Amino acid sequence: MNTPTSFLLPDLIGMCPLKDATNPHYEKAAAESRAWVDSYNIFTDRRRAYFIQGMNELLVSHAYPYAGYEQFRTCCDFVNVLFVVDEVSDDQGGKDAHSTGQVFIKAMEDPTWDDHSALTKITKEFWERFVRLAGSNVARRFLNHAKDYTECVAKEAELRENGEVLDLEDFIALRRENSAVRLCFSLIEYALGTNLPQEVYEDPIFQEIYFAGVDLVCWSNDIYSYDMEQAKGLSGNNVMTVLMKTMTVQEAADYVGVYCKKIIDIYLSAKDRLPSWGPAVDSEVSRYIEAIGSWLIGNLEWSFETQRYFGAAHLDIKRTRLVTLRPTERPEDADSESESDSE
Repeated sequence: MNTPTSFLLPDLIGMCPLKDATNPHYEKAAAESRAWVDSYNIFTDRRRAYFIQGMNELLVSHAYPYAGYEQFRTCCDFVNVLFVVDEVSDDQGGKDAHSTGQVFIKAMEDPTWDDHSALTKITKEFWERFVRLAGSNVARRFLNHAKDYTECVAKEAELRENGEVLDLEDFIALRRENSAVRLCFSLIEYALGTNLPQEVYEDPIFQEIYFAGVDLVCWSNDIYSYDMEQAKGLSGNNVMTVLMKTMTVQEAADYVGVYCKKIIDIYLSAKDRLPSWGPAVDSEVSRYIEAIGSWLIGNLEWSFETQRYFGAAHLDIKRTRLVTLRPTERPEDADSESESDSE
């Protein structure tokens, strides 16, 4: 049986009838945020190039087009802090990834705690800016999601260490947390200046909409990043790999397309079934759900706007949707990078 050399992406942008926009503060705030993270000299030259090429701040521009300058800058800072946490933990086993996560949490949770690491310093600086404008419910939910995120990143590292791939149901539960999408959705309230009561989040219809949004970001990121990750030997935390336990790469891609169409339809239709919490709260819920839509379409568009996932061919792949699988990188190259990054 021949090994597939390519696969066709589902047309997720065509399935998502939402309007994309970008933030007018992008250029100034992005440059400041990028320089802020880079000033801590966390990256090797190779990873610094990847950091710049990924254009995290451009994703923030698509995802929070309505945010004011301070809120937008803080959202850029957070996504860049996440990049640092993700880059560090990608090279770690479960125990070390758990330790990294604890540094991230303690830096936010305890103003007096300090291990003098670069991760602690940048996390504390982000947190000070965030809590200045975040509502009490927003800050509490953010910290809870951060704890779930770090625990699941450590779990992901354990699975990678053991060469284990979860079944689909368990993977979905893990991916919703280790993707950090729920943290990014917490920033929606921060950027909007809202402070929704917890009862809204506990409503089953609201949860349908919310997790449809979370899953669409996770699954689209997974299918778009699959080729890059499989070439690096890091595709275990990817829904494509989970599905390919029983499917070909094209069948897995088609399955992702069907699932994404289903959850886009849920996002678009479930709003009409929401209960009322009174005019003031209903208005804020409506703004929040609309802002989730900015994340959904913005993430899809951004994925083809940079070289992060598809390299120099990103515009051609957006047009044709045809992904040619890259060869696996040589182990000695990966080892060399890991060694230099750990210094």
